[in-house]
Amino acid sequence: MPAAVLPQQEYFAHLAEGRFMIQRSRSSGEYVFYPRVAAPRTGALDLEWVEVSGRGTVYATTVMRVRPPAQPYNVCLVELEEGPRMMSRVEGLDPQAVRVGMPVKARISQDSDGQPLVVFDPREQEQA
Repeated sequence: MPAAVLPQQEYFAHLAEGRFMIQRSRSSGEYVFYPRVAAPRTGALDLEWVEVSGRGTVYATTVMRVRPPAQPYNVCLVELEEGPRMMSRVEGLDPQAVRVGMPVKARISQDSDGQPLVVFDPREQEQA
């Protein structure tokens, strides 16, 4: 019998393939993040993996100040266009320039150990 694959392992496998995927309940249509076995509100076991837009908005942010020579960095909570919120960081600008309400776009990067992770870059406001 093959070993069970945990939802977290499947999430990171998708990232390693260059795909930003989260779960969605087939019955309710609700998007779910962090990966899990059952939908959080209903307990439904019908979660499927779907690719998301990667667009989001900074919901909360803070600057982590570290001992030199390391540089300060931001930690933020991003609300994805599909609804869930996820912890990450915004790259490509000064950490103190990250603002609540800032539109961002996901990018798959790697941590210092070469593991895939989702970070965000600022994006321009779309014209209405």
